[in-house]
Amino acid sequence: MRRMLRFEQTDLDFLTSARGVALLAQLAEADLSDQGMLRLISGLRRSYSARESSAALELAQLRRGAIGKFGQAASVMFFTRDALEQASHPAARSWRARCLGTQQPVRILDVCCGIGADALAMAAAGAQVTGVDIDPVRLRMAALNAETLGLRLTLHAADARALPPALWQEAERVFFDPARRDGQNRVYHVEGYEPPLSTLRGWDGTRIWAKLSPGVQRDQLIDYLGDCAGIDFISADGELKEAMLRVGEPEPGPAQRAVMLLKGIFHVIDTRPEATAPLDRPRGWLVEPDPAIIRAGAVEQVAAELGGALLESDIAYFTTAERPETPTVKAWRIRESMPFNVKALRARLRDLGVGHVTVKKRGTAVTPETLIPQLKLKGKSSCTIVLTRNLGEMVSLICEDLVEGNFDSPEGER
Repeated sequence: MRRMLRFEQTDLDFLTSARGVALLAQLAEADLSDQGMLRLISGLRRSYSARESSAALELAQLRRGAIGKFGQAASVMFFTRDALEQASHPAARSWRARCLGTQQPVRILDVCCGIGADALAMAAAGAQVTGVDIDPVRLRMAALNAETLGLRLTLHAADARALPPALWQEAERVFFDPARRDGQNRVYHVEGYEPPLSTLRGWDGTRIWAKLSPGVQRDQLIDYLGDCAGIDFISADGELKEAMLRVGEPEPGPAQRAVMLLKGIFHVIDTRPEATAPLDRPRGWLVEPDPAIIRAGAVEQVAAELGGALLESDIAYFTTAERPETPTVKAWRIRESMPFNVKALRARLRDLGVGHVTVKKRGTAVTPETLIPQLKLKGKSSCTIVLTRNLGEMVSLICEDLVEGNFDSPEGER
């Protein structure tokens, strides 16, 4: 496997030259698999230096890998490997662009802007964006990306810990995107970010959005939360992508919010901590909320709104009598509920002719890898087994397999 190349200014000089542009166009159609790369490297070195070949191959691979985040625009953009990994998911970029509004251009300062992913999305939404980064290579890539996409960015090389006051004082909003990795390892505490989240304390009086790891623990944010602050948990098609801290808002808003992009439509739930739902035995359907709802602490609220009941107060499942008609949850029809016992479950599945199961779990240490071999399945039908707790006891729910519903809603936000 090839080692990651760290781009330098001389690499960008070559990649933006006529020879470099021609080589990148050639590589856009090439076989970049491990086997293909060996053939390419040997052929390229007849016309290019080892460094030129490596830089072009690295960027060609990154452009292909960036399509999921940037679409076809990735084919002409510039990336470093770590900057691409840190670049926001399209759902998060789109959400921030929507939150900017369209009344008038907003002056945004993007701190730790990297290759410009969020800065470009906000500029495309009409904002006047100034990007700041300590890495001159990433800044140059951001400038190249802006030029390629026909967008305008103002860029400065500066350390986030020592920003010139004029930069953040003149901004109407600061977007702060610290690195959440230390080499190949994820950083789980906000004060371990690079730079740490506490850096934003130096920008007092400014409205700030800070990008956080989606699994950030709320107790790490106690000192940042107040009447005019909150957290958005952002998911896309059922996968949690990001948490975003909102600080210095002009007026109180939701302390926590679930933001879900589902089939191209945003669904937003403001968490109401006072909402309550009863506890009950399983009804007709087992319901699992979107992970953004779970992280935003809105499970009980959504259960109550759908006429449901929790299985257990600390388990992120609930149950309803009818199938919930909303795309923000998944639901399985419950065939049977029984106390958890492997022998009894095996016997019942054999009675039902089940030969294949999907196992889901919450609130139990039993794993699918341990359970499935013990069931010794025989039969032609399939089902979903849910292992969880209900009113203090471990239960097995035998459910029909998930069938994705068609919950179309009018275009826009719900």
